[in-house]
Amino acid sequence: MRLTTTLAASAALAVSGFAANAGGLSDEVMEAPVVAVEPEPAPAGTSISPTFVILGVLAALLIAAAVNED
Repeated sequence: MRLTTTLAASAALAVSGFAANAGGLSDEVMEAPVVAVEPEPAPAGTSISPTFVILGVLAALLIAAAVNED
């Protein structure tokens, strides 16, 4: 009976020893950190549309032509 108890205890220690080393003894694998890059916002551009600038210049030319006719 004493031999059976000793054998069972040694078998339990051996199994727990294998379970403790189940992951292996190699170094940890360090992965590079993930860096989230946020997209840059689009440039705001000009506050006045080029179409309005052209229309303004044309209107100024028409007004100047109308004033010069007098």
